[in-house]
Amino acid sequence: MRIVTWNVWWRFGPWQTRQKAILTALRELRPDVVGLQEVWAAGGENLAEWLAGELGLHCAWGASPAPERWQRRIGDPTVGIGNAVLSRWPVLDQDVLPLPAPADTDDGRLALYARLAAPGHEVPFFTAHFTSVPAASAVRCDQAAALAAFVARHRGDTLFPPVVTGDLNAWPDSDEVRLLGGYKTAPAVPGQVLLDAWEYAAPATPAATWDTANPYVARTLEPSARIDYIHVGPPGPGGLGHVRAVRRACDGPVDGVWPSDHAAVVADLRTDTA
Repeated sequence: MRIVTWNVWWRFGPWQTRQKAILTALRELRPDVVGLQEVWAAGGENLAEWLAGELGLHCAWGASPAPERWQRRIGDPTVGIGNAVLSRWPVLDQDVLPLPAPADTDDGRLALYARLAAPGHEVPFFTAHFTSVPAASAVRCDQAAALAAFVARHRGDTLFPPVVTGDLNAWPDSDEVRLLGGYKTAPAVPGQVLLDAWEYAAPATPAATWDTANPYVARTLEPSARIDYIHVGPPGPGGLGHVRAVRRACDGPVDGVWPSDHAAVVADLRTDTA
């Protein structure tokens, strides 16, 4: 099962040409499930629904409850923002969790859950978008705790481990990411471990998903970092859900256009138990 997580940079920059580049990049990856953050919706159109139609996938969409701060940044109060899941298999159930944040920085970040009717075992899939305020690690810790509880509430009794994707806006050794893992500090939910899929990456594999090689990132003068993640629960019977491979993707221009300011992360998970 091929999993992708990708922040697609809302309606910033040359979004219309980027939209085509995003489609091309995803078509080349041939994913089974995609977690998307910063998805736009406007005038009855939705980027994720359009991508799903073009790629022949199912779509679950979660709209931000507070898009106003985003809208002010582009001067357009009609454009919504949210998270989405694209899936090769039907979506059996879904739920949205607004993530906690102080009123002065709350810009409507959320987590989206979708239960997927994959062959053999249903898959509990999540995608989240944490605050990007640099000094807000404490806020992201609260968001990580809320996300972990959300996962615990929806993981259900399927043998396939939960898959948690997203732009966490945090470095791998940060408190908020450690809370999700549970193997470097006490987990946010007692007994719940979510393994960072990147632990299975080859040592020399390029890791930064926020990369100064990208011109959209270079202009911010911020350092390169890995801030986008795929986490997976411990494998089920026979290695079900085990991470076979993981890498960075969507990390260069498509026909001269960089699709997003973020690179994507791709992980291949085991679906057989032989």
